[in-house]
Amino acid sequence: MWIKRAGSMVPDAGEESEQQGDNAMPSFDGFATLAAALLATAVSLPARAGAFDLTGAWATDADMCSRVFTKKDNQIGFAELSDLYGSGFIVDGNWVRGKAAQCTIDSRKQEGDSIELSAACASSIMTQNLKFNLKIIDDNTVNRIFDEIPGMTQKYTRCNL
Repeated sequence: MWIKRAGSMVPDAGEESEQQGDNAMPSFDGFATLAAALLATAVSLPARAGAFDLTGAWATDADMCSRVFTKKDNQIGFAELSDLYGSGFIVDGNWVRGKAAQCTIDSRKQEGDSIELSAACASSIMTQNLKFNLKIIDDNTVNRIFDEIPGMTQKYTRCNL
């Protein structure tokens, strides 16, 4: 007798199957379950497998990149009146520079489209250890998430200088 189990027909365990012995065909119930689990895992994996490259100049308004940053002798810096046109930061290796502070990245943790940076930062008046949480939107856009203020984010776009 055959019974329906997990969407397929299988021999009833209480009766002898005519497919016993060395020529018996394996049950595909386990295979179907395994295939479904593997497919579900593959679909849920993040699309970005490698580490996200933050290198470059990032501004709050892509249209203002040329007013926020300058480039001289292949070096990117902040324009003199950049604060009038938005804010931004520059990432070069383990260094992050803002208009008023410079940071050294101590650790970096990426899970899917989220990046957590721990950094030692210094300004002209103080030093401080900070955490930066970023959400990757695409290769040239990230949102900074401010954990202290629920729901607050700031979008940054990579500038093409």
